[in-house]
Amino acid sequence: MPSRKFVPLAGLALGLLLDPAYAEENTLELDTISVTSDAYESATGPVDGYRATRSASATKTDTALRDIPQSISVIPATVLKDLGSTSVERALEFAGGVSKQNNFGGLTLYEYSVRGFTTSEFYQDGFSANRGYPSTPDAANIERIEVLKGPAASLYGRGDPGGTVNIVTKKPQPEAFTTLQTSAGSWDRYRTALDVNTPLDSEGRVLTRVNLAVEDNHSFRDHVDAKRVFVAPSFSWQLDPDTTLLVESEFVRHSSTFDRGIVANTGMSHSTFLGEPNDGNIRNHNNRIQAALEHHLNDAWKLRLASHYKQGSLWGDASESRALNPDGHSVNRRYRERSTGWHDSITQLELRGVFDIGSWQHELLIGTEYEDYRKKERVTAIAGDYPIDIYKPVYGQPKPNGKRSGTDFFEQTKSHALNLQDQIIFTDRLRGMIGARLEHFEQSTDDFTRNHAKSRQTHDAFTQRAGLLYQLTPEVGVFANASTSFKPNSGLDAGGKSFKPEEGVGYEVGIKSELFDDRLSATLAAFHIEKENVLTLDPATNLNRAMGKARSQGFDLQVTGQVTDAVRVIGALAYIDAEVTKGDKTIPTGSRILGVAKRSGSVLGVYEFQDGALRGSDLGAAFTYVGDRSGEAGTGFELPAYHTVDLLAHYKATQNVTVGLNLNNLFNEKYYERSYSNYWVNPGEPRNFTVSLTLNL
Repeated sequence: MPSRKFVPLAGLALGLLLDPAYAEENTLELDTISVTSDAYESATGPVDGYRATRSASATKTDTALRDIPQSISVIPATVLKDLGSTSVERALEFAGGVSKQNNFGGLTLYEYSVRGFTTSEFYQDGFSANRGYPSTPDAANIERIEVLKGPAASLYGRGDPGGTVNIVTKKPQPEAFTTLQTSAGSWDRYRTALDVNTPLDSEGRVLTRVNLAVEDNHSFRDHVDAKRVFVAPSFSWQLDPDTTLLVESEFVRHSSTFDRGIVANTGMSHSTFLGEPNDGNIRNHNNRIQAALEHHLNDAWKLRLASHYKQGSLWGDASESRALNPDGHSVNRRYRERSTGWHDSITQLELRGVFDIGSWQHELLIGTEYEDYRKKERVTAIAGDYPIDIYKPVYGQPKPNGKRSGTDFFEQTKSHALNLQDQIIFTDRLRGMIGARLEHFEQSTDDFTRNHAKSRQTHDAFTQRAGLLYQLTPEVGVFANASTSFKPNSGLDAGGKSFKPEEGVGYEVGIKSELFDDRLSATLAAFHIEKENVLTLDPATNLNRAMGKARSQGFDLQVTGQVTDAVRVIGALAYIDAEVTKGDKTIPTGSRILGVAKRSGSVLGVYEFQDGALRGSDLGAAFTYVGDRSGEAGTGFELPAYHTVDLLAHYKATQNVTVGLNLNNLFNEKYYERSYSNYWVNPGEPRNFTVSLTLNL
């Protein structure tokens, strides 16, 4: 079991906890936070520029990033605003070590990888947000995107060991404001977003906020488009000086063309669509509501009760390309009908407190969580001869009418968990963190295609985390941590049996620094992660199967800051060596993990004019590099390296009017963004532009 490898470093950390020799004689005072100006940053609030100083994603408490003994990247909403982008994946390029994976035909943020390991999990305000097939998160409601590197199961529960993405949504603010932004871009892309924040009483006890967005987008890909309506109302209520209620909701209506991309290495046009325009779009509707009640029991202890419910459905038909035919100019296709529905309810109860034991100071988190997730999924493939020419496609062919086959099942997962976390200040230089989570889950599957064959499994998982951070100087700290992960594998194998859960373990050492009078933050970390019971899709059966074991190691660097009053910058570098360490004939030992570049990097810099007629206006550029990657698991097919350059400019015409221009892929680089096989390859966007108008009303 990988978790056994956790013991040496965990033992070291626990030894430090129990050895008073590491404590100073004098008791230290816990750091206090005094809000003296509007510049104070909370863990869930807006970030001034690019440099965040606090986060709750790594600890579920409002903690300074420099005090967390683990790598965490924070990408504020300002980055997406400057780039003129609404894509979460675009923001993640500046987190370091995050790679694009299967996006389910463009329908969702389906999969991505962190530090070499693919995951479909992401979180929203600390709740799992990617059960089922939810539509891609909308930037209209995003305050910041945070990536906790390495396993985080001791805090969040089942998940992947590479890292955890938590999206922090916009909260109601005490000051009234209204912001309207509209944009238009290449290929008839249009978007309008509205952000209305309104206090409902003069004391600021009841605050409301509504974010709305409407999109109508076409693409450089022929016959591919998408439409979206997004509404996110929220309100907070200070019930009394010690009690606060926050209620947030989201409603998304999204439809888009199912697009698997092109066939690689054929010379076909990057714009050619291999589906059928008359299939119509796939619809994806999602609803979410959550509420959090926080009560201060006294100055040191706080109780939090939170509940989250989401429901979604996805349905529609699509013609999907398959492998290239022997004639070299046509591909087979299959016609598939989809109908999926899901809902997920999660409840959390947490007690947080600060106290002293001797000279050591503790911030304790005790939490429980219950989740009930259910999904009904049916995918039907209809057999029949249905090819299309990749160079001269002819659309409008009769749909196949042959044998119907596919999957039809109901899946339910229930889990109960208890987690403990202790953040400890040993001395004014030495800090530690330990965490553990005990989780019991029950997973059942009813397979309707196999005469209601039923499968049920239960597991108890104990995951743990330990870390230390030593402040060498006021500007430089070193840290080390070890942690484990656990995730149940959904679905059934070819024999109708449930898969064993995945297990992983990760180790990390690194340096955190605050430079130029705390204007620039940098984190450099080296890591080693192992994972077993990994699933992969078997092309011969189109069913998942257990692959064995995999390992990822390397280092990543992130830099964020306000270098001067005029210059802000965010950038990342990563080197990742990720491979299969126990494979089979289909995916041999030593194979590179799909879609993970050994070398990647990005940097975004913006200069904002401080004086004169252009005061408040800015100019900037972004550079992104992605190295060569495996394009299909277990084969020699690779996607070549690429780099892109983007330019941006914003002209502040008045205090309330800003006009923006973004020019993307300046040199019109021809590249592949991602792939799942050599006949499911997504080309990147050619040169394009977006103009925007922002009004502060």
